[in-house]
Amino acid sequence: MKDPAIRIRIDFAENNNLGPGKIALLEAVQATGSISDAARVLKMSYRRAWLLVSSLNAAFDEPVTVAATGGKGGGGAQVTAFGASLIALYRALERDITQLAVARLAQILPHVANKLSSHIRPAKKPLARKLASAPRRS
Repeated sequence: MKDPAIRIRIDFAENNNLGPGKIALLEAVQATGSISDAARVLKMSYRRAWLLVSSLNAAFDEPVTVAATGGKGGGGAQVTAFGASLIALYRALERDITQLAVARLAQILPHVANKLSSHIRPAKKPLARKLASAPRRS
């Protein structure tokens, strides 16, 4: 049996939060070099992706992304060092919480049914598969 999937959202203040969606978007921007390509990979509108990135940049006193100036291939976006540390710290916290959950739920996990009920949809494909097929900007 797999470890349980733990999803965390951190509310720093009102309208200032960080969760799996924003982290996935930052990772996609990091992988593709573009907000529009990241949006495409994650199957969201460019406007939604731009608003999420904008909210992240407004949430901290350092930007998490910066615009890359255009050239022959056009512009793009880059995740800053602060943004990369935000991703790493969030993923580390996620791993730590998952380990704690597995330890705390040790008596319950053997009793979890391994089959999905017909009314439960299976989880979406992991982000890693989406990012592997995403176009990379140079």
